[in-house]
Amino acid sequence: MPTLAVIIARAGSKGLPDKAMQHVAGKPLVAWTIEHARAARRVDDIVLTSDSDAVLDVGRAYGIKVYKRPPERASDTATIDDGVRHGVECWEAEHGRSCDYVAILYGNIPIRPRDLIDRALHKLIETEADSVQSVYNVGKDHPYWYKKLTGPQHDVLEMYIENRVYRRQDLPPVYMLDSGVLAVTRRSLFNVDPAEPHAFLGTIRRAVVNRKGDVVDVDTPLDLRIAEAIMEQVNAPATERPRDRV
Repeated sequence: MPTLAVIIARAGSKGLPDKAMQHVAGKPLVAWTIEHARAARRVDDIVLTSDSDAVLDVGRAYGIKVYKRPPERASDTATIDDGVRHGVECWEAEHGRSCDYVAILYGNIPIRPRDLIDRALHKLIETEADSVQSVYNVGKDHPYWYKKLTGPQHDVLEMYIENRVYRRQDLPPVYMLDSGVLAVTRRSLFNVDPAEPHAFLGTIRRAVVNRKGDVVDVDTPLDLRIAEAIMEQVNAPATERPRDRV
């Protein structure tokens, strides 16, 4: 049975309205995600689900399957997994068959490792997991080094988690989701439990690890500028790229 890449992109966004249509390096963000999905060898078909006509037009220009999401499935309270299920349901109704695996891709991410989608799907299938998410090591942004403010004036600085780790290399590894990809089995995706919002991730959850910064998740105007700067550096001729200091 086929493996689908389902791209989700709502028009509504508090931090950056219609963020999937913001441009980086001459293309809307959603176009970069479509190109990532098209480059994945383990993806058999690509679906774009959105309530934005502009986003859907980008998908049509790329020749992928596009489905208009109804308002009740694209509101501020709509869940990610319900948006993905909409895309899968539409694709299956159109093709008269089911899929086995789904790579969930956010339409506001212009930068991902080239092999990320394939790595996640490979691990999902080979380990027989219910879901695989991409993560990065938080490094010095570690909860051991977080602080809290207490006292009557809320200005007394205390450790958030008591510990005696002072060197970065001694920090125990801690990982953060980077939103680069979320791969799930169809069975898990359609496991809906109103009391458990993450039921669709199943019980066997695994990860693929990226370096910090490998994925750029655009949620704010600053994120957009960071993505633009990275794109400019990557695409600059070798003679124009900054040299490493010796």
